Amino acid sequence: MSMCQLSPLAFFKCLSEDTRLKTLLMLSVKDELCVCDLTEALQLSQPKISRHLADLRKCELVQDTRKGKWVYYRLHPNLPQWASDVISQTAKHNANYIESAMENLTCTSC
Repeated sequence: MSMCQLSPLAFFKCLSEDTRLKTLLMLSVKDELCVCDLTEALQLSQPKISRHLADLRKCELVQDTRKGKWVYYRLHPNLPQWASDVISQTAKHNANYIESAMENLTCTSC
């Protein structure tokens, strides 16, 4: 699926799971997080976080970058503007939804 063909149905299906939605909202606030940050923040196992990140990569909602032994994730830079707006506005107006996850973040890069 190329970015210009991201359908609303595919987009909202990708966001329909709690872990994936929280991950995207956290990335919109923090710009970039590694798997270990997300594991700590969401209090989930590394394999579970990695599976959800793989789903988000498949939907082309996130992009990963390897830095040494760590893989960092950010919102995909080619997200359609409407999709980016939905994510950023949701994060802005629903901070309480990710509040506890954000409090669990102890990463030094945050």
